Amino acid sequence: MLQVLDGCRRVIYASAICASIAAATLAPEPASAQAASAPATSAPADGAKIAPEPEKRRLEPAVTATDTPKPAAKLEKSRSGLSALVAAYPAFLDRVEGNELVWKDGTRMQIDDGAGAKEFNTLLNAPDIKDQFAYRYVTGRPAQVPGLNEDPGRIRFMPLFNKMYGDCTKGEVLGKLVSVDWLPKKNGGKIKVTSVNGVAEKLAAVSKDLDELPDTFLKYIKPNSGTYNCRVIAGTTRVSAHGHAFAIDVNSDESDYWQWTKPDATGGYPYKNRVPYEVVEIFEKHGFIWGGKWYHYDTMHFEYRPEMFGAPD
Repeated sequence: MLQVLDGCRRVIYASAICASIAAATLAPEPASAQAASAPATSAPADGAKIAPEPEKRRLEPAVTATDTPKPAAKLEKSRSGLSALVAAYPAFLDRVEGNELVWKDGTRMQIDDGAGAKEFNTLLNAPDIKDQFAYRYVTGRPAQVPGLNEDPGRIRFMPLFNKMYGDCTKGEVLGKLVSVDWLPKKNGGKIKVTSVNGVAEKLAAVSKDLDELPDTFLKYIKPNSGTYNCRVIAGTTRVSAHGHAFAIDVNSDESDYWQWTKPDATGGYPYKNRVPYEVVEIFEKHGFIWGGKWYHYDTMHFEYRPEMFGAPD
């Protein structure tokens, strides 16, 4: 049981939310393994009409100015995150120059759009590059559950990722997909992910390490629940991280998702998680962030975002 003492001191938390979050259980004990066969991998064609994934709806909650934190993500406070961004993608990015991110091919992208502090839904739907570092991603086992709307890594500046990985709605991703053996020692089947930025090699390394875990962990990672999928996030016009083919969902039957949770009396979503931290730590070791560290938790979800490991305090 976690006591969210520090979080309760923040102005943005109502006392009722703190009470419900403090009662949440963050670290489960791994249960015995259940053998299961891996699902067949199928990827929709690039450029095809895309639709939301029906079994995992991703709708943004109604958020008002009074209950939304406005993170201090001003340009001067994002320098370490921007440096980490350039270092994370050396094949594409060259440097930060003033208010511009300079690509190796000479392309320049504005870092700060000058809009100032943004409400949470605006951060998701209309971010600039610096907004990606509005919330810090902390590796390892968390000391407390995420604070209200703290979703580190969930904010994505789409032009940046489209330029690196391709836009699946324009037929630019499928040709970059490669097969990776998922849990070969446990007959986990094959998955399709992008070869860009070495994602396939990184996920193969994750798979190798997961393969060495005791069988008690198997039910959380086999079968997996999907990698590449050219779809939008339900209720939005944003393409999912799965559309760039750098994300994987582990077994959804042993995972938790905020939209599957009934809101409490305050409208908050009590934190839930069953995925063992031994699994999370292996993914993080290889540059993947975990959706279980989001207030809007998605504990099956991992995506390759190495820049988030160098985001500022």
